[in-house]
Amino acid sequence: MDEVRWGILGTGKISRAFAEALKDTPGAVLAAVASRGIDGAQDFAREFGAAAAYGTYQELADAADVDIVYIGTPHPMHAENALMALRAGKGVLCEKAFTMNRREAGEVVALAREKRLFLMEAMWTRFMPALAEVRRIIASGEIGRVHQVSADFGFTATQGPEHRIFNPVLGGGALLDLGIYPLSIAAALLGPVASVRALSEMGPTGVDIQTAFTLRHENGALSACSCSLRARTPCELTVSGELGHVRMNTMFHRANSISVALADGSARTVDTPFIGNGYAHEAIEAQRCFRAGLIESPGMTHEETMALMGVMDDIREQIGLRYPADGGAASG
Repeated sequence: MDEVRWGILGTGKISRAFAEALKDTPGAVLAAVASRGIDGAQDFAREFGAAAAYGTYQELADAADVDIVYIGTPHPMHAENALMALRAGKGVLCEKAFTMNRREAGEVVALAREKRLFLMEAMWTRFMPALAEVRRIIASGEIGRVHQVSADFGFTATQGPEHRIFNPVLGGGALLDLGIYPLSIAAALLGPVASVRALSEMGPTGVDIQTAFTLRHENGALSACSCSLRARTPCELTVSGELGHVRMNTMFHRANSISVALADGSARTVDTPFIGNGYAHEAIEAQRCFRAGLIESPGMTHEETMALMGVMDDIREQIGLRYPADGGAASG
């Protein structure tokens, strides 16, 4: 059990980033990769040193020398791919958005629990040093009781309408691709979401190109979040309390530093370096849980993943965002 043998489903940009991160993950072995065609899988295997390459996802799921399957396929395939891997007895680390809706998330979680297999949403920010430091500062009482979070995530997407990011068949749009980041971290810091209100701008392909939403958390605190495929936003997250605030600096989801500013005028910056490209931290956590025989991580529980998918269902209902995979309803 010293080594954890990984299989990667999909050979796109996110899978490449994860494969690179496995090089920085102690005890990780890239055992196999699968693509929709053998040529792409073999090219990926050669580049990243995978021991085996498969031209179908099912072959990887059935491979005897794979412990955990990382799913980096387009959003609408996540539930199907995760169920396939779990049925084959594999642990699963599935990219966000975890599934297309809460119903699908519930089906995946139910199977993992039934089979007692490890399953985690790959929200890498949950395991980065920056978030750990923010949590430490909040717990210390330095900024007082926390009442508000503001977070944005946006860039200018210039790809054509057929590209994954704009294509409704592939689960495109700002909310599923980007909005999950501020939503998930706001919930991590302020607790479960009690209600949400959302507005969006819809694009010509029928997906949202920017969405803003406010959250009321169960403890009464508020969050203001936004995501955009039209505007290059600061990509910062600020947690504000009665005595000051903490800011996860530019590109908050992989912040190299955080800033603390207090009401007495004092301020400081804390360096929060991460390993490699940052994805190693979620891989390390997945391996820790797998070795310990856990079926979920306390840092990204099944219940929280399902709850956040439910919040996104609510947002989609409010903004009128529908996908072919829904069968006519946002919640499936």
